[in-house]
Amino acid sequence: MQLHISPSLRHVTLLPGKGLREFIKVKVVSRKLSYRMLFYALLFFTFLLRFVFVLTAVDSIDGENKCSTIGCLGKKLRPKILARSLESSVPEVMYGILDQPLGKDELEGRSDIPQTLKEFMTEMKEGGYDAKAFAIKLREMVSLMEQRTRIAKIQEYLYRHIASSSIPKELHCLHLRLANEHASNAAARLQLPPAELVPALVDNSYFHFVLASDNVIAAYVVATSLVRNSLRPQKVVLHIITDKKTYYPMQAWFSLHPLSPAVIEVKALHHFDWFSKGKVPVLEAMEKDQQVRSQFRGGSSSIVANTGEKPNVIAAKLQALSPKYNSVMNHIRIHLPELFPSLDKIVFLDDDIVVQTDLSPLWDIDMDGKVNGAVETCTGEDKFVMSKRLKSYLNFSHPLISKKFDPNECAWAYGMNIFDLEAWRNTNISLTYHYWVEQNIKSDLSLWQLGTLPPGLIAFHGHVHNIDPFWHMLGLGYQENTSLAEAKSAGVVHFNGRAKPWLHIALPQLRSLWTKYIDFSDNIIRSCHIRESS
Repeated sequence: MQLHISPSLRHVTLLPGKGLREFIKVKVVSRKLSYRMLFYALLFFTFLLRFVFVLTAVDSIDGENKCSTIGCLGKKLRPKILARSLESSVPEVMYGILDQPLGKDELEGRSDIPQTLKEFMTEMKEGGYDAKAFAIKLREMVSLMEQRTRIAKIQEYLYRHIASSSIPKELHCLHLRLANEHASNAAARLQLPPAELVPALVDNSYFHFVLASDNVIAAYVVATSLVRNSLRPQKVVLHIITDKKTYYPMQAWFSLHPLSPAVIEVKALHHFDWFSKGKVPVLEAMEKDQQVRSQFRGGSSSIVANTGEKPNVIAAKLQALSPKYNSVMNHIRIHLPELFPSLDKIVFLDDDIVVQTDLSPLWDIDMDGKVNGAVETCTGEDKFVMSKRLKSYLNFSHPLISKKFDPNECAWAYGMNIFDLEAWRNTNISLTYHYWVEQNIKSDLSLWQLGTLPPGLIAFHGHVHNIDPFWHMLGLGYQENTSLAEAKSAGVVHFNGRAKPWLHIALPQLRSLWTKYIDFSDNIIRSCHIRESS
């Protein structure tokens, strides 16, 4: 290797031996001090001083206040990053204090606890607190905020429970008025349907829809929207199933408000021969379910008063008290083959939906031998609504669930479903449903969230045919971001969630989709003060 140095010492050339032509050229600064070098030197020392200041400030927090800046720098100029030990005692001090439990009584009546982050920072800056005092104040402030947040959450859950479970006085008035009409007005006691249309009830050439509801005004909106948007209303047959207490008001309303040329049947459960004979599994399951729910004695007040439980647990218990979860109307769909033994295919509608298009094309869908035609809820633009999988409903921490199902399997929705009753009768879907309901009761309601969808997801597992999402838009009862334009583009919109359109807590921007099918000039509607705007 050869070394060549230029006379000015500005260049040094290293030339490897053995004939290699490669060389490295290194530029060396002039022996004279340049202004550029002076500038870089000043810049370096500026950053160094800032670094020393930060190290000194941290040591002050650690309690090393007696150390001067130069002295601390000397102490730090040891081999590791200026010789500073990186293991600070600050985290240990703070963790020790923050881990100490703080009782509720210790916070009551205290006026010296900062209420906001701004107050906290101001107090820390002006008070000159060390790490220990900082941690104590932080623990007190966070604990206070945590208590207030918990109380606010529980109050929110309680108010939601009351608002969604209560019957508005306007609807209560409507049912009473209709019951009175049924008793005093012969026109309100018509046979539904008329005798000449009875054969259509078992004629499979018609489009058969089934609606189970104990809410007269909700049932009427479903029926009106269905018939009004049908291209062949004369081929529509709507079977309305209700309970014993609602039968007379329901019959009175549809007697006084016919939807010709569609065929409307109003029938109470006790009118079905199958339902009135022997033991009905769904009723037995409901009785046992009610016994389990009786553990929540004292109602919502005692549940909310329990300060030892988390807000989400309290919310679940409040939800368990909701009447809809123990309503036969919510469970009866699992017995559709027995209720309609002569029909081959039906479309089942919930009473919180609105039909916006002709539904006759649903009969042209090839179900590929499946029983249940439903919209899957794991894909779609709305990630809040359309992101549901089995793990969203079933408790996969329970071995009975984890052994049988895949948590990431796509879920589907009730609300607008095509049921091939002929294919259903060749399965054990109903028996599977009741078996799992029994298992859930034995497990203290721990296998899934409340409602009829989770056991339905299990019972219809492997029997579901996915249909186009156009036929069923979900989430209008809880998704505030759904626009009116988006909702209008769907064939059927579903107000699933707490904010039902007939309640005062309905989402105002979407309620018009439902109210457009109500004649607010009707005498009975007006007499009960049912208005378009809640």
